[in-house]
Parts: sequence; C-alpha cells; structure tokens
Amino acid sequence: MDGILNLEDVNVRGKKVVMRVDFNVPLDDSGNILDDTRIQETLPSIEHVLNEGGSLILLSHMGRPKGKDSKLSLKPCAKDLEKLIKRKVRFIDDCVSDEALNAAKNLKPKEVLLLENLRFHEGEEKPEKDPGFAKKLAELGDIYVNDAFGSSHRPHASIVPLAGLYKKKAAGFLLEKEVSFLEKALKNPERPYLALIGGAKVSSKLGVIKSLLSHVDGIIIGGGMAYTFLKAYGVKIGSSICEEDLLEEARRTLEEAKAKNVPIYLPEDSIIVDHLSNDAQKKVAPNSVGIPDGMMGVDIGPKTIQHFTSLISRAKTIFWNGPFGIFEIASFSLGTFEIAKAVIESAKLSIVGGGDTIAAINSFKLGSKITHMSTGGGASLEFIEKGTLPGLEALKK
Repeated sequence: MDGILNLEDVNVRGKKVVMRVDFNVPLDDSGNILDDTRIQETLPSIEHVLNEGGSLILLSHMGRPKGKDSKLSLKPCAKDLEKLIKRKVRFIDDCVSDEALNAAKNLKPKEVLLLENLRFHEGEEKPEKDPGFAKKLAELGDIYVNDAFGSSHRPHASIVPLAGLYKKKAAGFLLEKEVSFLEKALKNPERPYLALIGGAKVSSKLGVIKSLLSHVDGIIIGGGMAYTFLKAYGVKIGSSICEEDLLEEARRTLEEAKAKNVPIYLPEDSIIVDHLSNDAQKKVAPNSVGIPDGMMGVDIGPKTIQHFTSLISRAKTIFWNGPFGIFEIASFSLGTFEIAKAVIESAKLSIVGGGDTIAAINSFKLGSKITHMSTGGGASLEFIEKGTLPGLEALKK
C-alpha cells in the first residue's frame, strides 16, 4: 500500500491509539453474538498495540440503527473481546460524551476502551451534517489506526474525516492483509483467472463486472442476479427475481464482454419451485424451455453445475462474491455447495467476499480451505472495481 504507514511503522508506546475496527457482527434476538469472526480478525492489531505499551480506544458501528437502539449496542462485543484477549475491556455507552472523553484521557498503557455504536450519531454516516462529530472523536487519542476493511468503502466520519484530523495514522494488520490479497488478484494473478459473481441483485455488481472484464479470463454469473441477464437474452424466467430497469444495461454489459473477448457464462438450467420451503417440489427448467409463470428459480441446475465446475477446475485464481442459490434453504443449496467444492479443489489463490458467500461456505464447513475469506463484501467489490477505497486514500493524506 504505497504512501500508507503500517501499524508496525508507528511507535505506540505511551500513546493513546484510536482504532477504527469492524465489530459489526451478527446477533441473535437476545443480543448474543452468532459469529465473532470480525472481532477475531482484528486481534493481531489490538494485541500489537497493547504489547507495545499503547492504550487502545476502539471505535465501531453495528447494523443500521435509526438513532440509539439498545438491540444494536456494542456491549456484547466488549464481553466477547474480554474473553479473547484475556484482559478487562471497559465499555462506555456513548462515543463522544464527556464520560467517553474522560475515560479515554485516563486510560493507562495496555488498557482497552470500547465506545458505543458510532451510528447512534447521525454525524457518522452523514459527516457533512455534523462536522463536529469527527472533531470530537479526534479528541480521544494521539494516533489513528484504520483496521476496518469492511467499512473502508464508505466515506463515513470515522473512516475519512477522522483520519484527516490526525498527523500520525496507519493501516492495521487486517486492512493490510485484505488489500494485499486483492492486489494479488488485480495486479499479477496466476491464470486462468475466473470471477464468480452471484447473489440477488445486479444493481450492486454491474460496476465490478465491467471492471473485471479488464482483469479476468472469464466471468461466471449465478444466483438471483443471473435472471436479469437471462431475461435480457430472451429466456423466460417466470416469477424469478429480476431488475427490469437494468435489462438494457445487462445487454450492454454482455456486448462489452464479447467485444473484449472475455466470456460471461450464465446458467443453462435452473432448479425451480412454486414456493420457498424445504419441502417444495423441485423441477429442472432448461433455458430452451424457460421457467413457466408462477414458478421461480432458486438454484442452478445439474447441467449448469457440471459446466461451471468444469470451468472452475481449470482456474488458478478465483474471486468469488455471492452465492449461486438460496443456500439458506437446504434443499436449494446444492449449486453453491458444488461451486465451493470445485473452488477449493482447483484454485491456487481463492478470494471470497460477501457475508452471504462466507456464511454459505462456513455452513458447508469448507472455510478453512479457502485462501482468503474477506471481512468486507462491499469493500472487496469496490476495491476490485476502483483499485482503492476512501479509507485507504484518507490514510495517505
């Protein structure tokens, strides 16, 4: 990361380090953490600061609250972090109150403070409405560290304006690791290089698909978003998910890929049902026949699985974002499972991004066999598309 200091380059001894982390973990209805992967991934940066004699003020968001919402408190994260680092983690129920500022001021070396959800303040997501919010956060410490890769594509107060208020700032180890893997996929990938793009919506991924055309040797499209492309080709899709307003854009993307001689592979058949449940009667619908009205596609079909896994078997580098079916319903998870198996059996470098994709792979107990599981789906897509992120640029200034 040219022009950006690494955490190891900064002397933190006796300093108060304000570290932006991504503790946006899934919670159950009782407020218990369902998966603390994002907290665990930040431990190397946290432990480095503490071992080097710094004191640590942690900032994060949780969910999308509208004002203060006790269900989206970071308090469970403080308890989880205590167990992981085996030391006291003090928690304050605000991030810019006098109590928070005093707690940070009185923090001793090797002590940890976690402040409440940044998004309880409007100024976090809309810094232009409350410029003073970032300035208050800046009073918390001496050094700024961004280790929140999953949030670094958003120009929020704690990501961009806050970094701009510090002379001493650095990238944490997780941020550095994430960017390092993505740069490998962009700058010097071992070929063939294949992108797998799935999930529900085309709208969030058209930009990255177009960008990938300049980097990859082929793109496989699956999941709900495939039906927008299939309809653009004239295939009957029944009641399957489709973004009608993007049909023309989908056609242009397919034409652009053809002009660049980069094949885009679409499903050749689908598993279809008339309602979403495990016991729904499944049928196979080839593209030549299409999906009848009242039926919807929920997974890739057997012919598609065979074709896609054959393509994947020849790839050396794979970037994958988005499942290929409604994997949360076991009866519709076969396509995503077979794709995951093919990826781990074939690719020398496999990078997987997106919460749903990672959840699918973890449900198949295959996560340990992926080269790199990114903590930020949206951030990884934007980095692939643009080659940088607002959070990275803010660390350069």
